[in-house]
Amino acid sequence: MYLVYVSAVGEPVKMPPEIEGVVAKYPNLFEEPTGVIKREVVRAIESIPGSSIPKGRIYRMSPSELDELHRQLKELVEKGWIRPSVSPYGSLVYFVPKKNEGTLRMCIDYRGLNAIIVKNREPLPRIDDLLDRVQGCRFFSKIDLKSGYHQIAIRPEDQHKTAFQTRYGLYEFVVMPFGLCNAPGTFQHAMNRIFHDYLDKFIIVYLDDILIFSKTVEEHVAHLDKVLSLLRQHMFNINSEKCEFGRTRVLYLGHEISAEGLKPDDAKVASIRDWPRPQSVTEMRPFLGMTGYYRTFVKNYSIVVAPLIDLTRLDTPWEWTNECEAAFRHLKHALTHYEVLKLPDPNKPFIVTTDASQYGIGIVLVQQEGPKLRLVEYMSKKMLSQKLATSTYEKELYAVYKALTHWRNYLLGRFFILRTDHQTLRWMRTQSALFDALKRWIEVIEQYDFDPRYPKGEYNKVVDALSRRPDFSGALITEFDVTDNVNQSLVEAYREDQFMSEIIRRPQAKDKKTSAEFELVNGLPFLEKAGNKRLCVPNSESLRSLFLGECHDATGHFGYKKTAANLLQRFWWPTMMRDAQLYVETCQVCQRDKPRTQAPLGLLKPLPIPERPGESLSMDFMDTLVTSKSGMRHIFVIVDRFRKYARLVAMPETAKTKYVIRMLKENRV
Repeated sequence: MYLVYVSAVGEPVKMPPEIEGVVAKYPNLFEEPTGVIKREVVRAIESIPGSSIPKGRIYRMSPSELDELHRQLKELVEKGWIRPSVSPYGSLVYFVPKKNEGTLRMCIDYRGLNAIIVKNREPLPRIDDLLDRVQGCRFFSKIDLKSGYHQIAIRPEDQHKTAFQTRYGLYEFVVMPFGLCNAPGTFQHAMNRIFHDYLDKFIIVYLDDILIFSKTVEEHVAHLDKVLSLLRQHMFNINSEKCEFGRTRVLYLGHEISAEGLKPDDAKVASIRDWPRPQSVTEMRPFLGMTGYYRTFVKNYSIVVAPLIDLTRLDTPWEWTNECEAAFRHLKHALTHYEVLKLPDPNKPFIVTTDASQYGIGIVLVQQEGPKLRLVEYMSKKMLSQKLATSTYEKELYAVYKALTHWRNYLLGRFFILRTDHQTLRWMRTQSALFDALKRWIEVIEQYDFDPRYPKGEYNKVVDALSRRPDFSGALITEFDVTDNVNQSLVEAYREDQFMSEIIRRPQAKDKKTSAEFELVNGLPFLEKAGNKRLCVPNSESLRSLFLGECHDATGHFGYKKTAANLLQRFWWPTMMRDAQLYVETCQVCQRDKPRTQAPLGLLKPLPIPERPGESLSMDFMDTLVTSKSGMRHIFVIVDRFRKYARLVAMPETAKTKYVIRMLKENRV
């Protein structure tokens, strides 16, 4: 048997020969599943004692839906998955289109039945916990079970409860259908029992999505062979169209996994990028759900998204403000300019960096990888209202507490480095009286083994923009870290800028003429005024455009004043204000999308009635849409308003002003 899988661009990619040999040993796994297989796990449907039987009804369907209903009923009966029923139960049937396939999926509305079913508590695994397990691996295989739910049987005494009404009669399921409230937990339980001895070692399972991960090809061959052998032993069939074997990168649960780390699915990122502006709470919630799923890639997500979440509250009227527009654009920008997340390595120490302000807390988890720090995860939380009035030390302590509890699975029992503004941990040990919440936080913090470090605020980039956010521009929530590429471009541009070179030379030479306002930080000049350090930007059009874009484009395309305020928090160069005004005035997005700011025009007023011929003329240009033999298609219309006499003059499409004036003089009526 020769097998291939399809790459992201649609080209067939041959499997590595070692992997192909393993897959070829199990051809029966790729067969279409039929019938009912007896397994240890069956789906039981226990009703709440004393509950009444739910009643359904038949909805009218279009001819195409009836044809599809008849076809699917016949197929399910032939496979042995449904049978005619005489049950007193009867849920309704409807169709929904399948995503990207153009076909219809038959769905059964089991809401009435679900309301009277005893719920079980079989948990589904946390997706972030699953993804952590693949750290350090280079080879992956993804297996999707074919009609996975239908490969689990319904307990015989409960099969009549699954009955559904159709135009062609009453049917009931013999296997587990979609839509039952306990179905996901039952299926997860079945998978956990099969792979129990190997879970988290080289396999993770989320419902019918199975991922096998290994560090070497040889390991992967053995791991894949073991998994396929277990699936054959328990008589599960897999979907060859959705399986991928021996890949170095693979899409799993909305993430692209590789040896480099973790990144969001490009298709999901594209859908977020192209998401239209929501017009209602109903349209807002799917956007928040999609971006929230990828919140670990977005710095300060909770603070950024706060204006949009407020719009969904029952007591908040729908009003799309500048803050909402800024948050909407910022999320799109952040998720299309994300950093690849490093999968956490338990053998390397973690570095936790926290910061807090009256608006919220921002936290970053990183690990050392060679000479660089690699991002593991962002975490943020909006500051609760009852904590807004507390001291700076208490806010910082709250940030430390939330960081340790959020990443407890990584940090508890391991040594790590904690970087936080202010010497909060020293402060808490000097207090004679603490309120109860602080005592609980300290009790949790004391359980961890860490080395506290206190970098200066201007060097702590976690939520630098957040904690120094000006009150009058609350929507300007953004951050800008000087990456290695930008840093190198700055160094090269400083050499070519005589003015900036002199600013750098004087502190290095300890020149007495050096202004106290300028200071070198890691070789970069900063201007300090009113306690705020701003990066001095050299005379480079590309660099200045980059920083102008960060302070205008990435924050929601605000006007000149707010863009200038954002620039003044971070950067300085001699012509910065003039450049900012020109940048905003020539921004194509603003010119295209923003409404006009001038006052609305007043009511039309009639012109005064002329008293004699030639006193008042009206002029206009018309396109006749017909080209004459001489190449003319436009007409210059001149009307004497007193006599209503009109003169029509043929004109070229690109007539100059002098020519128009001459035509007016020659044809004045």
